[in-house]
Amino acid sequence: MGMEINGIAHIFLTASNFERSRDFYRKLLPFLGLTPVIDTETTYYCVGGRTAVGISAPAPEHAGAAFEQKRVGLHHLCFRARERADVDELHRFVTTLGAKVIRAPREDKWAPGYYSLLFEDPDGIRLELNHVPGKGLLA
Repeated sequence: MGMEINGIAHIFLTASNFERSRDFYRKLLPFLGLTPVIDTETTYYCVGGRTAVGISAPAPEHAGAAFEQKRVGLHHLCFRARERADVDELHRFVTTLGAKVIRAPREDKWAPGYYSLLFEDPDGIRLELNHVPGKGLLA
Protein backbone atom coordinates (compact mmCIF):
# COMPACT_ATOMS: atom_id res chain seq x y z
CA MET A 1 0.00 0.00 0.00
CA GLY A 2 2.93 2.37 0.57
CA MET A 3 3.75 4.70 3.38
CA GLU A 4 2.38 7.92 4.85
CA ILE A 5 4.90 10.73 5.25
CA ASN A 6 4.79 13.05 8.24
CA GLY A 7 5.01 16.43 6.48
CA ILE A 8 7.98 18.28 5.03
CA ALA A 9 11.15 18.22 7.14
CA HIS A 10 12.88 21.20 5.53
CA ILE A 11 13.04 23.43 2.50
CA PHE A 12 16.19 25.13 1.20
CA LEU A 13 16.13 28.20 -1.03
CA THR A 14 19.18 29.45 -2.93
CA ALA A 15 19.42 33.24 -2.94
CA SER A 16 20.93 35.27 -5.77
CA ASN A 17 22.32 37.74 -3.22
CA PHE A 18 22.85 35.80 0.01
CA GLU A 19 23.56 38.78 2.27
CA ARG A 20 20.39 40.62 1.16
CA SER A 21 18.22 37.51 1.52
CA ARG A 22 19.77 36.50 4.82
CA ASP A 23 18.92 39.95 6.21
CA PHE A 24 15.29 39.49 5.07
CA TYR A 25 14.95 35.94 6.42
CA ARG A 26 16.71 36.83 9.71
CA LYS A 27 13.67 39.02 10.36
CA LEU A 28 10.92 36.94 8.74
CA LEU A 29 11.63 33.42 10.00
CA PRO A 30 11.95 34.28 13.71
CA PHE A 31 8.76 36.36 13.35
CA LEU A 32 7.07 33.16 12.14
CA GLY A 33 8.37 31.33 15.23
CA LEU A 34 11.35 29.55 13.68
CA THR A 35 14.59 29.49 15.66
CA PRO A 36 17.95 30.03 13.91
CA VAL A 37 20.27 27.03 14.33
CA ILE A 38 22.83 27.78 11.59
CA ASP A 39 23.97 31.25 10.57
CA THR A 40 27.18 31.28 8.53
CA GLU A 41 28.56 33.13 5.53
CA THR A 42 26.79 30.69 3.17
CA THR A 43 23.82 29.26 5.11
CA TYR A 44 20.97 30.53 7.26
CA TYR A 45 18.78 27.73 8.69
CA CYS A 46 15.84 27.93 11.09
CA VAL A 47 13.71 25.27 12.76
CA GLY A 48 10.18 25.46 14.16
CA GLY A 49 6.57 24.59 13.49
CA ARG A 50 7.49 20.98 12.64
CA THR A 51 9.67 22.09 9.72
CA ALA A 52 12.84 23.95 8.84
CA VAL A 53 13.73 26.56 6.25
CA GLY A 54 17.21 27.24 4.97
CA ILE A 55 18.69 29.91 2.75
CA SER A 56 21.97 29.26 0.97
CA ALA A 57 24.41 31.24 -1.11
CA PRO A 58 24.48 30.49 -4.83
CA ALA A 59 27.36 28.96 -6.71
CA PRO A 60 29.57 31.84 -7.95
CA GLU A 61 28.40 31.42 -11.55
CA HIS A 62 24.75 31.92 -10.47
CA ALA A 63 25.20 34.94 -8.19
CA GLY A 64 22.73 37.64 -9.17
CA ALA A 65 20.56 35.33 -11.28
CA ALA A 66 16.85 36.12 -11.32
CA PHE A 67 14.17 33.79 -9.99
CA GLU A 68 11.37 32.97 -12.43
CA GLN A 69 8.20 31.68 -10.81
CA LYS A 70 6.85 29.88 -13.87
CA ARG A 71 10.16 28.19 -14.72
CA VAL A 72 10.60 24.52 -13.80
CA GLY A 73 11.23 24.21 -10.07
CA LEU A 74 9.77 26.01 -7.09
CA HIS A 75 6.51 27.90 -7.72
CA HIS A 76 5.97 29.23 -4.20
CA LEU A 77 6.33 28.25 -0.55
CA CYS A 78 3.32 28.33 1.78
CA PHE A 79 3.46 28.37 5.58
CA ARG A 80 0.35 27.41 7.54
CA ALA A 81 -0.85 29.74 10.31
CA ARG A 82 -2.51 28.54 13.50
CA GLU A 83 -4.94 31.48 13.59
CA ARG A 84 -6.60 33.60 10.92
CA ALA A 85 -5.38 36.76 12.70
CA ASP A 86 -1.77 35.58 12.15
CA VAL A 87 -2.23 36.20 8.41
CA ASP A 88 -3.20 39.82 9.06
CA GLU A 89 -0.35 40.24 11.54
CA LEU A 90 2.20 38.94 9.03
CA HIS A 91 0.79 41.29 6.38
CA ARG A 92 1.51 44.27 8.62
CA PHE A 93 5.01 42.91 9.41
CA VAL A 94 6.14 42.20 5.82
CA THR A 95 5.16 45.72 4.77
CA THR A 96 7.68 47.01 7.36
CA LEU A 97 10.32 44.83 5.66
CA GLY A 98 9.54 46.40 2.29
CA ALA A 99 8.41 43.06 0.86
CA LYS A 100 6.36 43.21 -2.32
CA VAL A 101 2.82 42.12 -1.41
CA ILE A 102 1.30 40.25 -4.35
CA ARG A 103 -2.06 39.64 -2.72
CA ALA A 104 -3.21 41.19 0.55
CA PRO A 105 -5.04 38.87 2.96
CA ARG A 106 -8.22 37.44 1.46
CA GLU A 107 -10.39 34.35 1.39
CA ASP A 108 -9.95 31.94 -1.47
CA LYS A 109 -11.48 28.77 -2.88
CA TRP A 110 -8.66 26.27 -2.18
CA ALA A 111 -10.41 24.90 0.93
CA PRO A 112 -13.35 25.94 3.14
CA GLY A 113 -12.29 29.01 5.13
CA TYR A 114 -8.96 29.37 3.26
CA TYR A 115 -7.49 32.79 4.11
CA SER A 116 -4.05 33.82 2.89
CA LEU A 117 -1.40 36.43 2.16
CA LEU A 118 1.03 36.22 -0.78
CA PHE A 119 4.28 38.21 -0.90
CA GLU A 120 7.82 37.99 -2.33
CA ASP A 121 11.27 37.70 -0.81
CA PRO A 122 14.14 39.85 -2.17
CA ASP A 123 14.67 37.42 -5.08
CA GLY A 124 11.01 37.45 -6.06
CA ILE A 125 10.37 33.99 -4.60
CA ARG A 126 6.72 33.96 -3.62
CA LEU A 127 5.87 33.16 -0.02
CA GLU A 128 2.41 32.57 1.35
CA LEU A 129 0.88 32.29 4.78
CA ASN A 130 -2.51 30.67 4.96
CA HIS A 131 -5.02 29.70 7.59
CA VAL A 132 -7.58 26.97 7.08
CA PRO A 133 -9.94 26.20 9.96
CA GLY A 134 -9.49 22.77 11.51
CA LYS A 135 -7.41 20.36 9.46
CA GLY A 136 -8.81 21.56 6.14
CA LEU A 137 -7.79 19.31 3.26
CA LEU A 138 -4.78 18.04 5.24
CA ALA A 139 -6.97 15.83 7.44
